[in-house]
Amino acid sequence: MPRIFLSPSTQEFNLYLTEGSEEFWMNLIADAMEPYLLASGISFTRNDPDKPLSDAIAQSNAGSYDLHLALHSNASPESLAGKLRGVDAYYQEGSARGRRAAVTLSDNIKQIYPLPERVKTVATTSLAELSRTRAPAVLMELGYHDNVQDEAWIRENIVPIAENLVQGLTLYFGIPFVQPEPVRYGVVSTQQSPLMLRNYPSLDADIIARIPKGTRLPVYGTVGDWYVVFYRGLGGYVFGDYITFAQ
Repeated sequence: MPRIFLSPSTQEFNLYLTEGSEEFWMNLIADAMEPYLLASGISFTRNDPDKPLSDAIAQSNAGSYDLHLALHSNASPESLAGKLRGVDAYYQEGSARGRRAAVTLSDNIKQIYPLPERVKTVATTSLAELSRTRAPAVLMELGYHDNVQDEAWIRENIVPIAENLVQGLTLYFGIPFVQPEPVRYGVVSTQQSPLMLRNYPSLDADIIARIPKGTRLPVYGTVGDWYVVFYRGLGGYVFGDYITFAQ
């Protein structure tokens, strides 16, 4: 199952027109993404907003991630202050997986951004968070925070933006998007054999772990007859008939 490094902006000095900063609002989006990530079986690590970008890059490179996703908002050059709008998905030039992720995320966010014709992907070689990360990486510029309309769109759509980004990730990874539900704890209730944790909600899917009978598991989402659970840090799907919940 996928693992991502989630890296919302640490730029508290980039102030919004009304209140807060780029760091504040991008971290709110990352906060709102977490239940959607868990419900869809995507494990994640987040950067430390109190540490510099170099620390986030080093932390990302120290792990094994399928995607590095950076969240930012943009600002216009001084000569065009307040006049530009749009969402840009940046990826490292030459990275096929980075490009595919950027295209998938940008195509998906067109569904909720008010000016879909101003959503685009951009290849670059100048962004450290793309060029220096080992995992394929995308840096999302989610509108211009010096523009009145874009700033309002970000502030008023934290949850829809978060939901849309996770939808885009599930499309990229080829897994179901699952709506969050209140976390429940169930117990593996097989006869004797372990319960198979699979990478897709199908009996034909690959087995990624075997969970012993009696193990207590958090259930984050439901896909038909399957539950989305995490076991020893691995997200995946277990057949619901073998999970018992306390009455």
